[in-house]
Amino acid sequence: MSEQPLVSLDEQRILSLNTETQFAAHGIVSRTLLRTSATRVVLFGFAAGQELSEHTSPHHALVQVLSGECEWTLDGKVHALRAGDLLYMPPSLPHAVRATQQFSMLLTLFKNVDNVVMKPAKT
Repeated sequence: MSEQPLVSLDEQRILSLNTETQFAAHGIVSRTLLRTSATRVVLFGFAAGQELSEHTSPHHALVQVLSGECEWTLDGKVHALRAGDLLYMPPSLPHAVRATQQFSMLLTLFKNVDNVVMKPAKT
């Protein structure tokens, strides 16, 4: 079952990312805000110490750190990120993330396509 995005492409919507961000005491909470055939926008809340192990993605990715601090490992090199930082990752780059303190981020994934018309993804 696919998560229903918070934003519908059929109507305008303003969201407060601070209000929409959710945290679990010992976990990671993700919420899909928007999904199209070419793009997915996901809001994450990480508890301190939580991590995503190394993985890759076939998509381009933009990460905006909204609050707190974390460590991103990109192709084996560790980078400290904090609120206000922006990270771009090309497709297939090995990466991992660990929350050094509670933090939130906005992840935007987009397919490597040119001249794409944005339309809702099939669910």
